[in-house]
Amino acid sequence: MARVAFVTGAGRGIGRAIALRLAELGDAVAVGDIRADDAAETVTAIEELGGRAVALPLDVTDGGSVTNAVEETLGLLGPVEILVNNAGWDEMRPFVETDEPFWDRVIEVNYKGCLRMTRATLPDMIDKGWGRIVNIGSDAGRVGSSFESVYSGAKGAVIAFTKTIAREAARTGVTANTVCPGPTDTPMLAEVARGQGEKIIDAMTRAVPMKRLGMPEDVAHAVSFFASDESHFITGQTLSVSGGLTMA
Repeated sequence: MARVAFVTGAGRGIGRAIALRLAELGDAVAVGDIRADDAAETVTAIEELGGRAVALPLDVTDGGSVTNAVEETLGLLGPVEILVNNAGWDEMRPFVETDEPFWDRVIEVNYKGCLRMTRATLPDMIDKGWGRIVNIGSDAGRVGSSFESVYSGAKGAVIAFTKTIAREAARTGVTANTVCPGPTDTPMLAEVARGQGEKIIDAMTRAVPMKRLGMPEDVAHAVSFFASDESHFITGQTLSVSGGLTMA
């Protein structure tokens, strides 16, 4: 059955792969991103597949932007039935070299953005009696990651928040699960590793038992399962897509 999906940070990388995968499965997709040109490119790619999508300007750190994007989706596609909170941001820094403005930005994008989008869409899912929330966490939030202390903390919060929403919504037909990518070949990874050079990317690759970085499509397939009818008895779970980097 076709649904209406909203994917944040869907202009590139993992978000774009998720949007394309959901469109391939027949869902109409709201492509939310702060980068308008990237969002438009994702919509074009979906339309070339024969899918239906709209590009929406979205700043997940701004409550008004979130509200407007969800309302536009309602008018253009219908109520959001699948929410994928993918938007994220980080820079690799030792904790002692960070400050409160940096903490605030990491938390606003990676954690509070997830809160805002969930608060804006969950009530309609509950009223409808069906919904899927898939939050993109990170293995950094499960096991920690050097030079990503605040990001790790924010993603750990996403995991705990998702479990709580899963409990609260368990009898309403709404599920909530977290997908945690390991090191994945995306523009964000290149930006996060800036200044560390190829050395950090090589070290990440060597640490993965499969000896390669993840691809955005690897994550998208996990997300599409959690977004499907087939996952109706699975909620509150945390799934790593990391080539075996974390196994506990």
